[in-house]
Order: sequence, then structure tokens, then C-alpha cells
Amino acid sequence: MTDTKTSALPVLPLHAGVVGPTMVVTIALDTPDDRTAAEAAIAAGSHLLLVPQLDTRSSRIGTVAKIEDVADLPGGRRALVVRGLHRARVGAAVVTDEPGLWVASEVVDDAAPPSEAARDTARRYLAVVEAILDRRGASRLAEGLRGLSDPSDIADTAFYSPDLSLEQRVAVLEELDVEARLALVLGMAEATLADLAVRDDVNRNVAEGMETAQRQAVLRRQLDAIRTELGEGSDDAVGGYRERLAASAAPEAVRAAVERELDKLERTGEQSPEHGWIVTWLDTVLDLPWGVHADERLDLDEAQATLDADHAGLDDVKERIIELLAVRKLRADRAAARGDADTVTVFNEAAAPRSGGRGSGAILALVGPPGVGKTSLGESVARALGRPFARVALGGVRDESEVRGHRRTYVGARPGRFVRALTEAGAMNPVLLLDEIDKVGSDWRGDPSSALLEVLDPAQNHTFRDHYLEVDLDLSDVVFIATANVLDSIPGPLLDRMEVVRLDGYTEEEKVAIAGDHLLTRLLERTGLEPGEVTFTDPALRAIAAGWTREAGVRELERQLGRVLRKVAAKVAAGTVTTPFVVDEDVVGELLGRPRFVPDAAERTSVPGVATGLAVTGAGGDVLFVETTSMPGEAGLTVTGQLGDVMKESAAIARSFVRANAEALGVDDAAFEGRSFHVHFPAGAVPKDGPSAGVTMTTALVSLLTGRPMRSTVAMTGEVTLSGRVLPIGGVKQKVLAAHRAGITEVILPARNEADLDDVPEAVRLAMTFHLAADVREVLSWALEPAVPTEAEVQVAA
Repeated sequence: MTDTKTSALPVLPLHAGVVGPTMVVTIALDTPDDRTAAEAAIAAGSHLLLVPQLDTRSSRIGTVAKIEDVADLPGGRRALVVRGLHRARVGAAVVTDEPGLWVASEVVDDAAPPSEAARDTARRYLAVVEAILDRRGASRLAEGLRGLSDPSDIADTAFYSPDLSLEQRVAVLEELDVEARLALVLGMAEATLADLAVRDDVNRNVAEGMETAQRQAVLRRQLDAIRTELGEGSDDAVGGYRERLAASAAPEAVRAAVERELDKLERTGEQSPEHGWIVTWLDTVLDLPWGVHADERLDLDEAQATLDADHAGLDDVKERIIELLAVRKLRADRAAARGDADTVTVFNEAAAPRSGGRGSGAILALVGPPGVGKTSLGESVARALGRPFARVALGGVRDESEVRGHRRTYVGARPGRFVRALTEAGAMNPVLLLDEIDKVGSDWRGDPSSALLEVLDPAQNHTFRDHYLEVDLDLSDVVFIATANVLDSIPGPLLDRMEVVRLDGYTEEEKVAIAGDHLLTRLLERTGLEPGEVTFTDPALRAIAAGWTREAGVRELERQLGRVLRKVAAKVAAGTVTTPFVVDEDVVGELLGRPRFVPDAAERTSVPGVATGLAVTGAGGDVLFVETTSMPGEAGLTVTGQLGDVMKESAAIARSFVRANAEALGVDDAAFEGRSFHVHFPAGAVPKDGPSAGVTMTTALVSLLTGRPMRSTVAMTGEVTLSGRVLPIGGVKQKVLAAHRAGITEVILPARNEADLDDVPEAVRLAMTFHLAADVREVLSWALEPAVPTEAEVQVAA
């Protein structure tokens, strides 16, 4: 039951708080309206109506308060001491003769006895409030709360809470139902208690961390003092490493490993061998460029200009590299358009994103003979990308530790070559050139090629683990470019991870262009000659390339040009010639002497039994002459010239085919009876093997047995079967270029190799005639001179 009583009271607005029933507070009279209301209440001997003011409205419920005292404040200000009596509903304004704002107020007081639910809620509220006070160290205040028994008075204690906002206090004031008011203040108190619990946990954790840090700092200072007393040095080496670690962008796992080693270092004296091992390991780890990535340039025009400036020819190789760069640019642009901050950075257009934002694909492998520019192409790719460049030499590596590093337990242990290359490059995304990957060996120390599988596999190399570091190293941002002379010696699983791009060599015209655009500029500087003091005519460069070099690359050409320039420099220094000096064909002959290479195919094939073949070696394409002879003796076949098993089998197949088809080939079957055959490949010091000499040996045997010499302008390559079929072979471009350099004008190729002619430079294709053979009988008809008729055949014909 609610009792009501209506009266007119002056209004004192409250802008910063709420005064509830039973509260005694001091209110400063700061505004003229406040002073007017107070003076009116004092003059009329009336109570005041205290009404809270919110930003958007005035409260609909106020508190009727009695003025207990009036006090003077410094500065001429005044204050009232008031006691809250009960809630009142704010009514309409009342017109009176008194000053100030008077309103009708309807006192609201719940006179009904409290319910059991209200009492239970009140007890719960008191328990929560006591817990709050206990956490704040004010548990003595809870004793005053225990003396309260009226649920309404207990609920109104919320007005004293410093944790409630003005809006929450007004909500408590406006809630007239005691049970609902208790539920409201209970929820507010429970939220406050939960917040305090979280704050206490945070403060306790911070305090514990600070105590641990302070304790460690004190212990370190004591340890430094002990070391100083022991004469073990006073320099703060550990502190220096901690500063380097703090400045590094190393991953958390690496930081944890470094911290463990620093803890060991603090406990280890300088005289201990382990001290040096730990220091070396820390230097190695902290020298790595953790988190450092070079900004990548993906300007295709600039990349094309860089490649053209560094290399003449090699158009197909340049095109492939530009394709790779174009795909990287397209992927980066599309990722940026999608707002993807983590773009794929693997050097392959077939890359598929995986967890972590990396990609997967093959490694670019440049395969070709020495001197064609494989290493310099890798440097050009690095310049085109704007990435740092480092070279990892793998030629002759037989120890797996060169790749994975040594275990730290070994004396003289050090990290593998890839860790050292990253440190040298100064970034985690360099271009690493894996030079001579085809010359990696294996022995009792391990198989380095197997270790390379993890390095070159984009699905694994983001967690590459060096045995020395023993922490994960992310190699997925590295651009790997491998170089090799031949593919045969590269293990299959390793070759499967690489994308092969072939550099088969240069034509004579390309060599002349390279000499004029690149080699001479570098050689003039080396010999101390100024540009323009010595010039070469194109015929002179062509003469040097043809007469003194016969290689796929340009290294020997560079050496011969260097010889010419050194001789000219000697004459210039002696004053016997004047500059500018022009080097023409006559001068080349005077300075270099007689040419080292002259076409000798006509001389070599002038007798029956000799055939001109084509082969691919580690130095590129080459011309091989196959010589055959026969002699009385036990029937058999001897093969010499340091040949492999494949070529020995090809010789046996050639002999069997010729004997089986002797009549059709014009060979007397009696020529095999009681005779031994010998097949020889000159230059026996050079190992030879491969399935491409079958047709050459067959032609040489038929030439020997029929007395028909081979045409000097023809060379051939291909494998033969027992039925006479000509099988396809590899290395067509290198073999054709070798034939062109040797002055050969006709080349016989297997018919199934016709598509490979597209790889041959157009200038060479136009200068040569190609015969495509499906059967070895076609080879014989094109390669051998016509048979000379005997006197008997002439008489019969007559």
C-alpha cells in the first residue's frame, strides 16, 4: 500500500548527483537559482524538493529534503546541509508570491510490509556489497550495513556507491517498487564485483611480472659483480645480445631459443669451451636478417631493358623470365586490388596458395654449356626484381652438412650454405643462385641432393631447419635459380622440382654481337685502353669466333680478344702504333698466328669407313668422327674411345643390322666371315655416352664394307634399332649449332625430331639443309657418296 501527500515545494535542481532518502549531504549553492530556492525554503520554513537533472531531461521523481544547516564557504559562497526524507513525484509548477520555482510534489512512500522475496534479495545484495568493500579494503564499512533491516533502506544504500553513474542513480531513485529496486541494485553490484575481480587479476599478474623482472635484474647485477670479482670481465655481453634481440624482428620461437642460450651464457664462465660455442651461435642467429624484406620491383619494361643490356641473344630465355615476372606482377596487382596484405611471392606462375600465404611451384633451372651466361642471367633477374643477389656454389659438394649445417656438438660446427647466403644477402627474400647443381656428389658423409629437396620444395621450405641453428627458417620468400651443364647427373626427385630452361649456345653472329656490345668494353678497361683507342671490324670478330674458338659459349672468345688487346696495348705502350688502332682480319692473323680450328670434315671423310656424327657434351654440342676398320681374325667387335655402355650397345646393334641386311645394303655377306671389326671414336680421353650415335656407326660400317666414302658436307645424329628404325634424340639445337660452327651444311635428324628445329635460330636454319629420316636406309642414301661402278658393271651396262 502506498501513502501519498501533496504539497508545493521549492525546487533545487541537482546537476552532478542524486540525494536519496535517509542521506545527509552538503550541497553547494553555485547558481542564482540554487540560492533563490534555498532562501525561499528557509524564509517559508519549508522543505526542498531535490530533483536530479540529466542531459536530456529532468527526473520525474525527486527527493523531499529537510534543511539541517546553512554554512558559509570561502569566497562568499554558501552551502546547505540537507537530509533526504522520502521520494516525491514532481508535479506541475505552482504560482506563489514566494521567489524561486515552486512545484506540486506528491510524496510516494511504500508503507506495505516487505515481501519475503524482497528480504532475500536484500540479503544477497548486502553480501555482494560486503564482497566489494572487502576487495577495496573497506570491510569496516560493512558493519554499518549489517544494522539495516528495511529492504527499501538497504536498496537506497546504492546511492553511496562510487561505481554508479548519474543515470544509474536516477534509475534507482525512479524505481518505486522495492523488490524491483533491489533486483536493479543487485545487478549493478554484481557487475561492479565482476569488474573488480578482473582488475584484481590483471593487477596481480602485472605485479608478479614486475617482481619477477626486478628479481632477475637484481640477480643479474649480482652475477656481474661476482664475475668482476673472479676476473671474468665486467662487460655486459649478455645485455648487448638482449639489445640485439630486442631490435631484431625474429619470430617468437627464435626469441625463445635465444633467451634460453642467453640464460646458459649467464651461468657459463668465459674459460669454459661452451662459452665460445654459445657466443658463436648467438652471433650467427642474430646476424640473420629476420623480418628484413627487400622491396620488389615488377616493372616489365625495365626488366626487359636490364636483360637486353646484360645479354645478347637468348630471346627464348628472356621471354620465359619476362613471363615469370609478368605473372608475379599480375598476382601482386590482383592481391592488392582485393586488399590482401599477404601476397604470394613464389617465383612460379603455377603457384597455388597454401596456409600462410605462400605458394608452390618448380624452381627455375638454367641448363646449358659453360660460358653461355647462366650465372649472369641470375644476377640480371635479381636486378630486374630489385632483390639482393647471393651465389651458393654447389659444385663438388659431397657433405650433407654443407646444406643443412653441422650439429653444434661438433668441433668447428657452422651453419649450412643457405644460412650464410641469407646473412650475406641481408634480406629474407634474395635471389639465390644455386650454381653447378648437376655437380653435387654423395659419399659416406651423406647425400646433399637429398637435403636440397627440402630447400627447393615450396611445400616444405617455409620451415627449413638448419642443424646448426635448430630453429625454423622460412625460405619460401627466396627466389631460387639453379644452373647446370647437363641434366643426366641431377637426381630424378631433385630434377622434378625444377623447371628447366635451356641455354644451348650462341651462333657466330650472336658471338660477334656479344663481343662488340659486352666483351670489348670490359676487356678495354682491363688492359688500360680507353674506349675508341682500339676498334674491331666485324670480319675480324667473325674470324676470331670461327678460327680460334669452337664452343657454345663465349669464354674462349673473351680470352682470344684479351690476347689481341694485350698485344695491341704492348704496342701502344711502346709507341710502335698510333691510336685509334683498327683490328681487321690481317691484324688478327698477325697477332694470333694461324687459326686453331679449320674445317677438316672433307679430309677426315675422304676414305671409306669414317662418318661424321653429332653429340652433346658438358661443354655443349660437338662434332665426332666415327672410324671403322676390319681385319682378318676371329669374328667379333671391338669398340674404343672411352665409351659408355649405351654406345657400346649401339655399336653392336649397328653391326647386327648391317650383317642382317647385307644384301639389301649392297654388302657382300662374305665380308663378315673370318673378320674382326673395330669401331673407334677419336679423342679417347673424353668420356662419351648416350643414345644418339647408332646411325653414325651404322653409316661408318656400311661405308667401310661398300667402299663408299661419306659426303664431307653431311653430319648426322640418331639412334637405330635392329629393324632399321631411326629413334629420336635430344639436344638438337646444340648439335645443329656445333655442325654449323664446323662448316657442315647438311644435317640428318630423326623424323620425330622435326619439331625441335623450331628451337634452332632462323639464321642457322636458312644456312643449312635438314634431312629427316625415319629409316636408316634413308640416312645411307643421303650420307654416302654414290657407288662407283666396277669395270664389269660398266661393260655389262655397255
